[in-house]
Amino acid sequence: MEDLSFFVGVIGNVISVLVFLSPLGTFIRIIKHKSTEDFQSLPYICTFLNSSLWTYYGITKPGEYLVATVNGFGILVEAVYISLFLIYAPSRRIRITTSVLVGILDVSFLAAAILVTQLVLEGEVRIYAIGLMGAVLNIMMYASPLSAMKTVVTTKSVEYMPFLLSFFLFLNGGIWAFYALLVRDYFLGVPNGTGFLLGTAQLLLYAIYRKGKPSKIATSVPDNLEEGTQHQPLISSSS
Repeated sequence: MEDLSFFVGVIGNVISVLVFLSPLGTFIRIIKHKSTEDFQSLPYICTFLNSSLWTYYGITKPGEYLVATVNGFGILVEAVYISLFLIYAPSRRIRITTSVLVGILDVSFLAAAILVTQLVLEGEVRIYAIGLMGAVLNIMMYASPLSAMKTVVTTKSVEYMPFLLSFFLFLNGGIWAFYALLVRDYFLGVPNGTGFLLGTAQLLLYAIYRKGKPSKIATSVPDNLEEGTQHQPLISSSS
C-alpha cells in the first residue's frame, strides 16, 4: 500500500506542477504587453497562501513530504506571478491594492497561522488545525470556477471555459483524492474530492455545449475570463 500511495503521490506531483504552470500563457502576454490589463491578482495571491499552508502541513505531518515538495514548488511559481503583477500593474492604485492583499493574506495571516499553531498548539491538534485551514481555503478555491460554469450555461458556449483547465481540475482533484484515500487523510480528501466533482461537472458541460455557438450574451463577457482567470485552483489546489 505504501508503494502504491507513493506512486500515486508522484503522479499527483507531476499533474500539480502542470496546473501551477498552466497560467504561463497569461503571463507571457502580460510581459509582452508590459501590463496586467484587466487580469486579477487575487487568484494568485490566494494560491500562494494555499500552497504555503499545504507546505507547512506537509512538513508538520509525518510522511506527507510529497505534499510539501509540490506545494513548495507552487510557492516559488506563485511568487513569480505575483511579482509580475506588481511590476506590470497598469496603475499605482492596482499596485498598492495588490501589495496590501499580499501583506494581509500572504504575510500577516500566514505568519499568524504559523505562530499560533507553533506556540499554542501541539501534536495532532496542530496538524488538525493546519489541515483544516488548508482544506477550507482549498474548497473555496475549487469553487471559484462556478462563475465560469454559469457563463457556459448562460451563453450555451464553452468559449469562456478552457478545456485544459477543466481537464486538469478533474485530473488533479481525482488523483489527490485517491492519494488521500490511500493514506487516509481527510483534510486532503475532502477538498480534492470536491475539485474532482467540480471538474467532472465542467467536463460534462463541455461535452454538452462544445458545439454551441456563443450567444449574444457572450459578447458582454469580460476578456479576462476568456484568458483563463478561472484558476486552480486549480490549481491549485494541488494539495
